[in-house]
Amino acid sequence: MDTETIEKILREARTSNGRSPLKDAKINAVIDRVWASQRYPDDGGPRANPSCDPADYADYGFSIFPAQGDVIYLLCRAIRATRVVEFATSFGFSTLYFAAAMRDNGGGTVIGSELVPSKVATARQNAADAGLASYVDIREGDGRRTLRDLGGPVDFALIDGWPLGTEPSLAREVIEIVAPQIRTGGFLMNDNGEPDYIEFIRNPANGFLSINLPIKGGTELSVKIA
Repeated sequence: MDTETIEKILREARTSNGRSPLKDAKINAVIDRVWASQRYPDDGGPRANPSCDPADYADYGFSIFPAQGDVIYLLCRAIRATRVVEFATSFGFSTLYFAAAMRDNGGGTVIGSELVPSKVATARQNAADAGLASYVDIREGDGRRTLRDLGGPVDFALIDGWPLGTEPSLAREVIEIVAPQIRTGGFLMNDNGEPDYIEFIRNPANGFLSINLPIKGGTELSVKIA
């Protein structure tokens, strides 16, 4: 898929504030600004260059789509989530949806993990611009280390990490760390559909029920039942 096609998809995927369940004008203004700034590298990005250094793409905010953010916000509100986690944070687009739900639920924390220092700074600034900084804990570094202790049961986790050309994928390594910390009844979303991640999450022995939603070419949504 060429860069022009990808950017067209990004533009068309944008959700108008009138249809979004998130109605706060200040937060939506930041969401719109961050989304409008999305662009894709001419070299195909990390999927085309899986062995690259994430710092090579420090100026590109790879993220979920707004429709996925709407699902995150609704489900977090539905289960009264107060502790959520995301890997990886990038520019903090998904962070805004999570943090808005924490605020609207009466309080909570979004624990993020991001490897690139400049992206950490940008994500924190975006949260501050939206008035959500007090709900955000973005941890700089490798998620396989920063997410080992989440401080208590997790209500929702987003696994949206850097794709690799070999297995185990980062998504698989991170889910093995995060899954034991998700509470029964908690949700889990995966954006990239790494095969070994899907293998893990659909193995009944690991305690999840899972479905693939037709969003952004396929979004794996799971609930922990045991």
